[in-house]
Amino acid sequence: MFTQINIVPRWIIFTLDLAICIVSLTFAYLLKLNFDLNALDYVEFSRNVLILTSLNAVVFILMKSYSGIIRYTSAQDSFRIVYSILFSNSLYFVVNMIFVATGSHALIPTTVLVVNALTCFGLLITYRILIKYFFMYIKNMKLDKVKVMIYGAGEAGILTKRTFDHDPKVNKRIVAFVDDDTRKVGKTIEGIIILDAKNLEQIIAKHELEEIIFATYSIPADVQANIVDICLENGIKVLNIPPPNAWTGGKIQPGQIKKLNIEDLLNRKSITIDIDGIGSQLKDKRILITGAAGSIGSEIVRQLSKFDVGLIILCDQSETGLHDLYLELTESTKNKNFHAFIGDVRDDKRMENLFSTFKPHYVYHAGAYKHVPLMEDNPSEAIKTNVLGTKTIADKAVKYGVQKFVMISTDKAVNPTNVMGASKRIAEIYVQSLNNSLHHKDHVFSNGLSYINDLDVKPITKFITTRFGNVLGSNGSVIPRFKAQIEKGGPITVTHPEITRYFMTIPEACRLVLEAGCMGEGGEIFVFDMGKSVKIVDLAKKMIQLAGLVPNQDIRIEYSGLRPGEKLYEELLNDNENTMPTHHSKIMIGKVREYEFDEIQNQIYNLIDSARRSEDMQVVRLMKELVKEYKSQNSIFENLDAKV
Repeated sequence: MFTQINIVPRWIIFTLDLAICIVSLTFAYLLKLNFDLNALDYVEFSRNVLILTSLNAVVFILMKSYSGIIRYTSAQDSFRIVYSILFSNSLYFVVNMIFVATGSHALIPTTVLVVNALTCFGLLITYRILIKYFFMYIKNMKLDKVKVMIYGAGEAGILTKRTFDHDPKVNKRIVAFVDDDTRKVGKTIEGIIILDAKNLEQIIAKHELEEIIFATYSIPADVQANIVDICLENGIKVLNIPPPNAWTGGKIQPGQIKKLNIEDLLNRKSITIDIDGIGSQLKDKRILITGAAGSIGSEIVRQLSKFDVGLIILCDQSETGLHDLYLELTESTKNKNFHAFIGDVRDDKRMENLFSTFKPHYVYHAGAYKHVPLMEDNPSEAIKTNVLGTKTIADKAVKYGVQKFVMISTDKAVNPTNVMGASKRIAEIYVQSLNNSLHHKDHVFSNGLSYINDLDVKPITKFITTRFGNVLGSNGSVIPRFKAQIEKGGPITVTHPEITRYFMTIPEACRLVLEAGCMGEGGEIFVFDMGKSVKIVDLAKKMIQLAGLVPNQDIRIEYSGLRPGEKLYEELLNDNENTMPTHHSKIMIGKVREYEFDEIQNQIYNLIDSARRSEDMQVVRLMKELVKEYKSQNSIFENLDAKV
């Protein structure tokens, strides 16, 4: 009933504040006179009531002390009242001193003025707080309140509590804060006790909690994951507040407090990179990104846009994706130093036009086909894009004197069991052997590279490969697919109960790509620290629980069997490879088998010719001859392994 009371008009609050000012002045006079009404000078009293009330009215209007909604009184409202009372009483005190200095009688005794200021402030604040807590009490009387605990007793935690206090439609009751700072334990914030995070399980049992809200940004990922596990085991919903840059006017909106995403648990400690070093190396450079409309390519573009580069060339054959990225950059970046270029990396003439027009200094080659089942069914297309496309861009890079060529590869290129992984491994072999041929021989090339001598271009290009696993939220990745299946009510389909994968966030992967690209001297295959592999079925179960549901009860998990070419687990190095450390703890250099350019280029030409004729079986046979460790799994191409 009380929650439906309309907000009182401001003029009523203004009138009530003035009435309290009169009451406080009356109390101050009576206190000075020991409550002897016969000793009261009514003429002086009436004059001072009129003067001080008029002063307060003017000051209240100027300070807008009456403008706040009383049931939502905050510290800001209290400060406004303090300033108003101090200003009006100080002004009267100055006038009083002027009268005394000129030999006249004081308008009002100083003791009365001091008592009046203290009393007036106390009454104005008290009645506001009483009304505020009255409404909070009525709001919390509902028996069906959801019992909530806030993790984090800092500024964000307090803002989270106030978000619920200020919205009568939110049916939640904050029963406690928890914090890992022992200095805060046992204290209270706005009447809510702060408990020790170490005793979380006991707190859950004692208070019969239904929800926990993470309102801190400093909690370590492993600690958060452990807390989430405890909560999910006890059937407690886990929510999260938005980052500070998403707050509206320094406040959190109730609708912004949402269920924790699985990405929040898979995220690791933020990776630091050498911003200054990358910035100085890329300053004023023209940079080409192929596959710019894809999940990796577009994020590389976003991160490059933060540096003082000369021009960013966005190359992709996807018109819609490229247009969306172009609009995003137009709205988000001040310097319009980017150009959208529609083109297919397999189209030699179109790429020739691109390189001859823009003459890029750096190339980030992210354009590729990546979906394992599709490439298993279309091996010729995998070769035309992943091998021919890479070869075309790499050759143009050499021809036009590109300084660095950074290729985005995948962990599926290690001991490949599918066409996609093997095609990326062949692309790795080509750029690495091309780099070695450029920098370790006499720069005399046959076939497609003879143009270097013809154009008198110094072969300066340094080829660098980066290799990492799955990225969270990329197009077609498992997490968006699981989310869609949960929204439909299930079932969630997992290929195998033992299948595992590495995961990394897109921004994290792209930061490491930029770092590796700048530190590379040519010929390296940089391997990223992907952390611990994740069991996909455990991932599915946790996503169901985070949605507030029960695995295999509300949402079923079904096993569909390994898809053609799919591995149970991915590797970042094969058995014959090892790593060397770099100055960055998350980046290693893979010591891989090296190929002679002259030995493999004819094989690659034959492979591309077969792909152009769509001879799929011949294509895969040639791939297996080139990549000896390529062994098909659960695929129609398994019978080729024995022949090879």
